[in-house]
This record gives sequence, structure tokens and C-alpha cells, in this order.
Amino acid sequence: MRRMTKPTAPILLVEDDPLLRHAFRLLLEDAGYGVVEAGTAKAAVDAALEHTPSLILLDLGLPDRPGLEVARELSGHAAMRAVPIVALTGRVGSEQRQDCLDAGCSHFLAKPIEPRELLRRLPELLAAG
Repeated sequence: MRRMTKPTAPILLVEDDPLLRHAFRLLLEDAGYGVVEAGTAKAAVDAALEHTPSLILLDLGLPDRPGLEVARELSGHAAMRAVPIVALTGRVGSEQRQDCLDAGCSHFLAKPIEPRELLRRLPELLAAG
């Protein structure tokens, strides 16, 4: 089986809970991925446009704006159209899933996210771009 190389651009991790964000950062970095963090919608947009990440893991429950608005804004930028956006949310349902896809997300992961499952799925998520 051919092993996929790690992307050169970082993963943008958008999560408002600092403890959860730190835990996921450590998990991703331990697996060999570069990570840029953001805790708000504004910081997420700024970081995405500055770093052009290889993947965005986007919490939908942000304090300053809904994550779906962030997804819509980012997917509207030409430089960001090829970057897969993965929605992270505790609300699961077909309507929520469709809202995520309509906003420009390529995938949807339900919280709580099992760390091993995230690491197993990362190559597929990165290839979605």
C-alpha cells in the first residue's frame, strides 16, 4: 500500500474551547502535521487567508459568528476553493449535514471526535480538496 505524504501546508484547527484545541493540536503535531490554531471566526478567516492551509477543521459553534458563515466566506475566496473544510459539530442530522455541504464544507464530523478516528480519516479528508 502506498503511503500518503504529509501536506506541506498546515492544517487550520478552528475550535473555541482552548483545552480541546490544544489537545487536538498535540494529536495532529504528534502525527507529523503542521497546525495553525484559531479560536474565533475572525481569527479563522485571517489565518486561512494568511496560511492557505491544506485542510480546515472548523468547529461550527464559534463565539463571534457561526462556523457555517465562516465556511461560506472562505469557500467564496478563489485561493480557498481547493481547501477542504471539515465541519465539526455536536449536532448530528441530515438537515445539519446538508447545511454544511451547502455552506462549502466537504465533510462533516460529529463531536465528540475519537482521536484515532480523526487520524485514520485525515488522508481521505486531505484528498477531498
